[in-house]
Amino acid sequence: MLEPPEPVPDADSVAPALADLLTRARTAGATIVHVRNNGGADDPDLPGSRGWELVHEPFPEEHVIDKFSQDSFAGTGLGELIPAGTALIVAGMQSDYCVRTTSLAALARGHRVTVARGAHATYPGEQPAAEVSAAVERELAAAGATVVPSGEITFG
Repeated sequence: MLEPPEPVPDADSVAPALADLLTRARTAGATIVHVRNNGGADDPDLPGSRGWELVHEPFPEEHVIDKFSQDSFAGTGLGELIPAGTALIVAGMQSDYCVRTTSLAALARGHRVTVARGAHATYPGEQPAAEVSAAVERELAAAGATVVPSGEITFG
């Protein structure tokens, strides 16, 4: 969703924000979990396809969770990997689907959730994509998440 043929409208700003956030997390020695969606036959993220591949290559000590729904905790080992109450930083695609649903699930599990503003995005629908992402941030903040510009997030 960050690369052609159909990147999200904010890909030019979100891609470097994600790369910076990941670099800073790695430098700080944070636990990093890459979440990969496994789409169906008609989806651009069908397992094994280019759209399914992770944009950032995981380091050997990092975790990869494969999911089949918007909630990264549903039917995966994420809940066992990250104990309830652990602070999480959420970034990635898509704001109104996986970022939203996973953040709400994490809050329900007792996690302290920080959403990285500028490091998540989506496609336009009835509203421009940036408005959709901003609305998701407002909803998540109202639910108890903290929304912080990605460049201001610290680790450790």
